[in-house]
Amino acid sequence: MQDLNDMVFFAEVAERGGFAAASRALGIPKSRLSRRVAGLEAQLGVQLMQRSTRKLSLTPAGALFLRHCTAMRDAAKAAAEAIAQVQTEPRGTVRLSCPLTLAQSALAPLLPVFMQRFAQVRVEMLVLNRPVDPVEEGVDLALRVRSQIENSATLVAKTFGTSRSILAASPELLRRQGPVRAPADLSRLDTVATSTTDGRSSWRLEGPAGREIVHAHGPRYVADDLLTLLEAVRRGIGAAQLPDYMCRADLQAGRLVEVLPGWGPPPGITHVMFAPRRALVPAVRELLDFLGENLKGDTPAEPAG
Repeated sequence: MQDLNDMVFFAEVAERGGFAAASRALGIPKSRLSRRVAGLEAQLGVQLMQRSTRKLSLTPAGALFLRHCTAMRDAAKAAAEAIAQVQTEPRGTVRLSCPLTLAQSALAPLLPVFMQRFAQVRVEMLVLNRPVDPVEEGVDLALRVRSQIENSATLVAKTFGTSRSILAASPELLRRQGPVRAPADLSRLDTVATSTTDGRSSWRLEGPAGREIVHAHGPRYVADDLLTLLEAVRRGIGAAQLPDYMCRADLQAGRLVEVLPGWGPPPGITHVMFAPRRALVPAVRELLDFLGENLKGDTPAEPAG
């Protein structure tokens, strides 16, 4: 009989598209995984994978064997998770990923409250401004703010709400470079942005009666951190497209003003992506429910209860 661990190793390598990704997810050296899969092939007497320096693909025998390996692995996980569900208190580690600004503004005050409520739960959060694949990177929950929710055959989404961004500038900038009364007037303003392509950036803006424009501009200042850009906007370096919750206090105090009210980028959907079976684990399920109660859009909320 085959070593069941080797069948799991093979399934992880096949599903993640390579030994490196499987090594990261399993916490096992890549060389060891390669030896175990090669030993499995020798024991079975068939080649399961075609290997090259650029890609890995399954042979017909490998595709057939993979179906049985994944069924065995998923049944074992379901058995462990069924036992976890009868625990009286959630415990274990929950791994999640989150964009930087959402982590700083919303999750920073919320997660300590969750962890005080569930003392046996550990949380590991990856704060990254890039897409995270929960399956490939071994993450239970991947929080995102996007204009559209990914259509995935292997992941499900839970939506928390929508967020709005605005065009913000300092009163001093508008005094220096003139008022903005129509979209065409944006061309006179200096700008700041998180990224450029060949020195150019663009804002997609929606306005009254469904009108839409794309404003191309060359930012004076580029930084891939919104809090850094917010300080530049306060000091009159340029106008920026910023989440409204970041600007609220400055708008109320008069340090910033909204440029071209009624126009703004499409709203972002704050949501989380996860593999369905992960929601069966009590600690993950409790965190999902907690975020659903307390995370409204991407605006910080007072923790419920």
